[in-house]
Amino acid sequence: MTTETDTDVQAALLIIGDEILSGRTKDANLSYLAVWLNEVGIQLSEVRVVPDIEEEIAAAVNALRSKFDYLFTTGGIGPTHDDITVDSVAAAFGVPVVVHPEAYRRMAEYYGEENFTEARKRMTRVPEGGELIDNPVSIAPGIRIENVFIMAGVPKIMQSMLEGIRAHLRTGRKVWAQSLTVHAAESKIAEGLGKIQEEHPGTSIGSYPFYGQGYGANIVIRSADKDAIDAAMGAVMNLCDAMGFDMDHPTAID
Repeated sequence: MTTETDTDVQAALLIIGDEILSGRTKDANLSYLAVWLNEVGIQLSEVRVVPDIEEEIAAAVNALRSKFDYLFTTGGIGPTHDDITVDSVAAAFGVPVVVHPEAYRRMAEYYGEENFTEARKRMTRVPEGGELIDNPVSIAPGIRIENVFIMAGVPKIMQSMLEGIRAHLRTGRKVWAQSLTVHAAESKIAEGLGKIQEEHPGTSIGSYPFYGQGYGANIVIRSADKDAIDAAMGAVMNLCDAMGFDMDHPTAID
């Protein structure tokens, strides 16, 4: 069952694959995972992209799993020779790769003996001690070993795997956010924003300029405390009003 706490729970994402680094494939999992995690009370705090090189994957796994509460990996668990995530994670933990009997049973039943090829049998392999993550889309499971979740790179499959692990995650405070669009040059409010940030240390205030049809800045305030956001947003609006800048009504960001 999900365990909720009033503290921050942090996670990292390790995106694995030469195709991501080359630009041939656009990653579609990062934004989805970040939003999904925040909804359950986990903050995505770091993201790395690594090539299909076992030593680099293993080094990144060890660095991130020791730094954060959870590590999610995407990519590299398919049937081909370059799908080496399982081997790399096993190397990171210092354990052998073994065939998981339940994964083997599920896939043999799904494909039938004639179509259960050696390539598909690769997808029954796990780092020793790994537990299965259900895959309701295409049967080949993901894997959990300690605080590491090994997920598919295909977005639809990755998303379905997430739902299967929701109840097993320790969750903490959700971070809320509000956005305010100010129709003025960012440089004109920069000094005032800095002072407001100092006065409201329980928030994170970001400024994101935009150009095109008009110009201005989107001010985004984040915090686990909604009252703190309201107080900081009030200060920002007072600043802009005092300087005579037009602004839109603040909106909540899900």
